[in-house]
Amino acid sequence: MTYRTLIEAETLHQRLAEPGWTVFDCRFDLANPDRGLHAYQQGHVPGARYAHVDHDLSGPIGPATGRHPLPDPSVLCQWLGCNGVRPNTQVVVYDDSFGSMAVRLWWLLRWLGHQPVAVLDGGWQAWEAAGLATSREKPARTGAPPYPGRPRADMLLSVDQVVADLRRDNWLLLDARTAERFRGEQEPIDPVAGHVPGARSVPLQQNLDSEGRFLDPQRLRALYEGVLEGRPPHTVACMCGSGVTACHNLLALEIAGLPGARLFAGSWSEWIRDPARPVALGEA
Repeated sequence: MTYRTLIEAETLHQRLAEPGWTVFDCRFDLANPDRGLHAYQQGHVPGARYAHVDHDLSGPIGPATGRHPLPDPSVLCQWLGCNGVRPNTQVVVYDDSFGSMAVRLWWLLRWLGHQPVAVLDGGWQAWEAAGLATSREKPARTGAPPYPGRPRADMLLSVDQVVADLRRDNWLLLDARTAERFRGEQEPIDPVAGHVPGARSVPLQQNLDSEGRFLDPQRLRALYEGVLEGRPPHTVACMCGSGVTACHNLLALEIAGLPGARLFAGSWSEWIRDPARPVALGEA
């Protein structure tokens, strides 16, 4: 059996020692980029490797990019190969922020064509709550060849496509940021507040229950069918501040049985790079 969306802590624990499994710790804090690595060094799922959102899962920031540009595919494939990922590897990713960072690696692997990748439901907190073993040992990298991935262009929506579609309404943008940031009432990270005109607010917190686990497929489907209002998922693109937490909504759509939405990777932080692009405030 392969896992392509979520995996429970107990299931991972039972299968952790099997060959062909690789785990990545993706703990990361936008306000304190070193916190995740420090936490990893203090203890992690045994055998887990650390994936830094800024250094490993993003490319260099340019004058026209958002805060977390997609990594160069060849660089990403080299990194994955050195960390033991092969075409048949079952990958598991986790963080301590309800999946909001780990989903970046989940999506990147899907983008490269890798299907057996799952997010640890409940994350690090679920692992600790279950009383499962932890480790401080850092696995060595290998000299293996790069992962043979091929990026899928059909999984992305570019900023130019968003600009061209502002009046056509062919694409529906779902914004995973908090409702306050979407409305422009507060903006703790980016220099401009607001949202892309026509986008809808779908804060990632709506995907979760009170314990930080994803809602069941039926509840997620009801949530997103209400948002999509009859639109097919392949006409939907997810965004956030920089293309990281947007993947949370993409995973939720997948769990809900509504696959096919794209990622607006540059998201809000790329959109506002050009002051000529319009900004909306208030509700969608």
